[in-house]
Amino acid sequence: MIVDCDPGHDDALALLLAAGDYRLRLLGVTTVAGNQTLDKTTKNALKILALAGAAGVPVAAGCARPLVGDLTVAEDIHGASGLDGPDLDLPVGGVADVHAVELMRRLITGSPEPVTLIATGPLTNVALLLRSHPEVTPQVRRIVFMGGSTGRGNTTPYGEFNIVTDPEAADIVLRSGLPTTMIGLNVTHQALATTEIIAEFRGLGTRLGEICAELMTFFASTYHRVFGFEHPPVHDPIAVAQVIDPAIVRTVTAPVAVELTGTYTRGATVVDLHHRTGRTPNADIAVGLDVGAFWRLLMAAVRQAGEQRTG
Repeated sequence: MIVDCDPGHDDALALLLAAGDYRLRLLGVTTVAGNQTLDKTTKNALKILALAGAAGVPVAAGCARPLVGDLTVAEDIHGASGLDGPDLDLPVGGVADVHAVELMRRLITGSPEPVTLIATGPLTNVALLLRSHPEVTPQVRRIVFMGGSTGRGNTTPYGEFNIVTDPEAADIVLRSGLPTTMIGLNVTHQALATTEIIAEFRGLGTRLGEICAELMTFFASTYHRVFGFEHPPVHDPIAVAQVIDPAIVRTVTAPVAVELTGTYTRGATVVDLHHRTGRTPNADIAVGLDVGAFWRLLMAAVRQAGEQRTG
């Protein structure tokens, strides 16, 4: 698999899970502007991979802005660095000297097996890959993205951040004809980093566990200030968890379209759960989550990565 991301506190947990679970082969990581500017999300990806003991995984920077319009970052949630909270001043690996789209193309065409693309940020890089290199599509097993919602949004009343940031890219991906799974806010808001979860990270007794606790503590403070949430939802690692164990996330097949022109609803994901429109289903939509199994999976990956670094 390849992870395309914009770290971001919850992206950090997604990368730790992707690098730390033995059932996955992480071929590469690509970065996109979203939660912060491209230079910051790329630095953050390198830091998290170094913490996970996966500094050898190739990393390439991608698009610095959406396909249409200007970039608006989520500094109110993720801070000035994109990963505010812990001290992450540590040696990191280098960035590949190719664009993220080119790295994805090389990794996909060079893989002996079909590759799953997991996207936890705006879908700009993935959309450009599909547009620029349609020849790779037979080698793409599935696209699993965190984004959208079957209900309300978090950036606009009906728009989730990743989709609102680049609606045109999301539209391209959802109309690609490739097997696609959407992990939306309706499910990710069930995975809350409670005080008990943060204590469990600390209880791992490793520096990595402490860093995760510090990340979630900062994340909790901004979510409480901006949204009034008692505990913050960790969106992105659910996309990785779904690839590892599909039973953790319950899905239904349904038509979904991205609103591109609505005055108040641009970026909304219009999901026809009851098949009222007559449109052909084009995605598996997450509608349920085994919360306990999800946290056990994530905690086990962080424990393993932290113990390996300690050893």
